[in-house]
Formats: sequence, C-alpha cells, structure tokens
Amino acid sequence: MSSSAVSVPMPTIPRRRRSPEEVLAAAPVSGSKRVLLAAPRGYCAGVDRAVIAVEKALEHYGPPVYVRKQIVHNVHVVTSLEEKGAIFVDETDEVPEGALVIFSAHGVSPAVVQSAEDRGLRTIDATCPLVTKVHREAVRFAKEDYDILLIGHDGHEEVEGTAGEAPDHIQIINGPHEVDQVTVRNPDKTIWLSQTTLSVDETMETVRLLKERFPTLQDPPSDDICYATTNRQVAIKKIAPQADLVIVVGSANSSNSVRLVEVALEYGAKASHRVDFANEVDETWFEGVATVGVTSGASVPEVLVQDVLRLLAEYGYGAVEEVVTAEEDLLFSLPKELRATLKSAGDVSRALGGRGNRSNS
Repeated sequence: MSSSAVSVPMPTIPRRRRSPEEVLAAAPVSGSKRVLLAAPRGYCAGVDRAVIAVEKALEHYGPPVYVRKQIVHNVHVVTSLEEKGAIFVDETDEVPEGALVIFSAHGVSPAVVQSAEDRGLRTIDATCPLVTKVHREAVRFAKEDYDILLIGHDGHEEVEGTAGEAPDHIQIINGPHEVDQVTVRNPDKTIWLSQTTLSVDETMETVRLLKERFPTLQDPPSDDICYATTNRQVAIKKIAPQADLVIVVGSANSSNSVRLVEVALEYGAKASHRVDFANEVDETWFEGVATVGVTSGASVPEVLVQDVLRLLAEYGYGAVEEVVTAEEDLLFSLPKELRATLKSAGDVSRALGGRGNRSNS
C-alpha cells in the first residue's frame, strides 16, 4: 500500500517580546537612558505634494485612481492609499484606456509619458520638482552634445526616468567602484548629474575620483541631491557619535532611508537598524544601550516615528531630546493638472505640499 505525506504548515506563533526587566537583566545600561530625535526627519515637500495629489484625485475623481509605481517609497503610505481606492501598477499598459493615472514622485521617462498618451490616459504628473530639475538638466546638456555621467543606482525609478530623457548621452555610475569603467568622447564636454536621494559623502567621493580621471569634468548648475536628503543626513551625522543605537524609520526600497542607516554607522553609531513599523524593533537591540538615535526617511509620515518613540518609552527611553540641525519651510504647488480641477471645484483646502503644512496621520 502506498502512502503520501501531507505537509501541514506550523501555525505562526507571535514572538513574545521580552520585558524591559528581562532586557535590563541581560545587559545593564551604564548611564541614563535617552533618545536623540533628529530634526529634520520624515516627509519632505516633494513627498507631501505627491501624497496629497493622490488623495485629492481620489476625492474629486473618485476611485479607482491608478498610480504608476509606488507614489513614494513607503509601505504604510502605499497601503493607506490603496485602502482609499488607489491602484498601483508597474506600467501604464496595466491601466484601462481612458482612465486616470498619476506618475510617482520619482519621475518618468518620455517613453512612459508617450505610452500613456498612446492609450488615451488622463495623467497627473506628481514628479518631485527637484527631480524634474535634474530631468531638465539632462535634456539641456544632451542638446549641447555633452556626455552626462549620472551618479545613481541603476534600476531605481528616478534614475530610469532621468536616463530616459537622453539615453544616448547618459552613463549610469553606481558608485566609486565603477569610475574606472567610465569612457567619454570628449572630457571637455562632460558633466555629472546625480540621483536626488544619494549619500552626500559617497556621491562626492565618486565625483572626486571622476575628476582625477577627467579634470575638466563639469559640475551641475546646482546641487542635484535634494535638500531633504542632505538635511536628514546632516542631522544623523550629529547624533551618530553619541548613539549606542540608531533606529531609522523607512522602507527597504527607500534609497534615502537606507542611506541614513549607512551614514549613522559611518559617523560613529555602534549599531543602526531600519524598520517600517515599531513592531519590527527588536528589544534585544536595547541591551546595554543608553542613547538611542531616531530618525526617518523623507517618505515617512510622522505617526510611524511616534509609534517607535512610544515603544522606546516602554523600555525606559522616555527622555527625548530633539536635535535640530536645520529648519525646513519649502512648499511646492500641487501638479498643474490637479490645480485646475481643484480651482473649478472651489477646493482651497490644500494647494501646497511641504513640511509643517500637514497633520501627522
């Protein structure tokens, strides 16, 4: 008689979180427990603008509203918008003809815009204005027949969009390790641009090495790395040398969030971890830890940071000191396609996106 084994999956058992007393017993803490909270952190103006654009489109056009790629790189934000009726797709050919599609904050190439037009889609372009600036630089220097060295992560949506503006003129350089592979037609007509969410230090090291090879390499007309990325890295650099542990709130596909973990370690933090939500924090990280640094990526709503702070308070880290290294007050107008609709509907509730102009939800 033959028999076959049936595999029965084991039920998932929730992990028991160790109590504060158990953590303290495992590794006593020397000194007072405290939290150094980075400022600026969280939402930047471009992210806020893009999220508002989806919310307003849902309010005025009704669901479904399609969004090409994640509107911003944050799990919580995307899930919340899905619950309201947003549908996220990888490409425009997944959108029904004639429907409304929003382009994400990371930007798109001209080929994507053309694809949407070919399908008769209504579009709202929520590309961050700082990303649009880099696109315009790429177009301008390609028209002048420059070789453009685009420092960024190959495959990232922003890089794909920028490179798509001038594919015959752009080379993507992922970092210092690829500088030796670069070839250009004329070093005197070569310029570098960059993805907006990179590590400032690593980018400048790549530029330094490029200029050793090509001394006449030109700089972009203005900084490409966005103010928010720079400001969040500056804040964590100040905190890191004092921190036994740094917790970065942000998603795995958020380039600027991942960079914050790296920057914290490079500038002296004894440990650094990225989490999407407070329930991902491992309490064993607290063993022997007196000072915890906390920050969040530019696509992270403040409510997620507050959840982490509440968890830290449960483990004795109730003393919170905000470390302020910059004040942000930049605001961006909503996409022009949406502004016209809001104006005709008499909706003046939100016309701008930016820090300090939004609730914590």
